[in-house]
Amino acid sequence: MTLIYILDILGTFAFAISGALVASDKKFDLFGVVIIAFVTAVGGGMLRDVLINAHPINWIGDLNYLYTIFIAVILTFLFKSKIAPLSNTMFLFDTIGLSVFTLLGLKKGLLFNLHPVIALIMGVISAVFGGVLRDILTNKVPLIFEKEIYASACLAGGITYLFLHIFNIPENIIFVISSLVIICIRVVSVKYKLQLPKIKDDLFIK
Repeated sequence: MTLIYILDILGTFAFAISGALVASDKKFDLFGVVIIAFVTAVGGGMLRDVLINAHPINWIGDLNYLYTIFIAVILTFLFKSKIAPLSNTMFLFDTIGLSVFTLLGLKKGLLFNLHPVIALIMGVISAVFGGVLRDILTNKVPLIFEKEIYASACLAGGITYLFLHIFNIPENIIFVISSLVIICIRVVSVKYKLQLPKIKDDLFIK
């Protein structure tokens, strides 16, 4: 079991917890919580695999993802009052998962001989669309569309990954550097409440 795989499972766990907490706050029943946790954790990777016609779909080929999601739901069901305050810890796992999902999705796109730009998009889809589906299903405006710098961090990390490959740097080093780019951008943007500019009015005064 590689470090990247362990981080992938940790990210899946964090995403599943976040989905379960959102569903719980919306007063969903246990089945609804499981569905939202599942969609949040593996929805992005599943959508990526469908788009690039990759089989088996991510969670179908590895049952550890399902086990991780079920464990996350059970822990949320039993210890919600203890888990909810651990926002900093969960944010860290979530951010690590975001970086790993981005780069694994990007690598899978390249493995399927997609153009690097398309592979980069597949990486972003892997990382963020689980959260988008979660927010849509719970009747919220997706977080990445209105508040935090989220997908942009994934893009920056993915571009870093593609750029470093030009110089024939060892794969593990490229992965670590690219992951750190995503993590640092996320941490800094949340700490200082940074946001992308919004279209509020005409750019030029008539």
